[in-house]
Amino acid sequence: MKRILVCEDEDTIREFVVINLQRSGYTVVDVNCGEEALRVYDEQNGDFDVALLDVTMPGMNGFTLCKKLRERSETLGIIFLTARSQEIDRVGGLMMGADDYVTKPFSPSEVVARVDAVYRRVSMVAGKPKESAEIRSGPFVLNLKSRTLTKNGKNIDLTQVEYQIIELLLKNKGSALDRNKILTEIWGENYYSDVKIVDVNIRRLRIKVEDEPSMPVYIQTVWGYGYKWGEPD
Repeated sequence: MKRILVCEDEDTIREFVVINLQRSGYTVVDVNCGEEALRVYDEQNGDFDVALLDVTMPGMNGFTLCKKLRERSETLGIIFLTARSQEIDRVGGLMMGADDYVTKPFSPSEVVARVDAVYRRVSMVAGKPKESAEIRSGPFVLNLKSRTLTKNGKNIDLTQVEYQIIELLLKNKGSALDRNKILTEIWGENYYSDVKIVDVNIRRLRIKVEDEPSMPVYIQTVWGYGYKWGEPD
């Protein structure tokens, strides 16, 4: 069952979103504040595939709620609903662990398409056959069975999007991957958005895996093209 948590303080917008998601086959639980969203999430033992969160709300805002939900689950799909159009706000949300964002005003088809894309990724991770192999690179071990990444034996917490990017890079060690290829491989062929979402997730990954994120050794930039996984000499 496709379950989604919608947190939006404006009744008309929330009702509009809920109706269209229900028409698309989602089971929707909707709330009007961050505190209630967190309570419902905990009461239902995190039994949600995707969370759709408004950014600007009284009390707990969407960014804080996103952080708290991400602490509870690395695999929950998180999408922001925001009236803010500045890039810094979009980047800030993605850096906090969100998978995507939709800028108000939006059409029903856009919201459903974004939710569908995130839901497909979540479902793919949950239903993917387990592999027994490991990929090793320097101090890193990517376990394809447990879907975990360790560095010098210590686990690195990754969101499902971050894991998929690391897996793609490690399976293509030394090969330059075009940013558009990464976008297609991770977000799907029908995903329509700026490739900057790739750059933001790479920036977030570097903070987690590199000793010095401003001078990356492993997740290397191929200028004017994309990224590759490199190993120090």
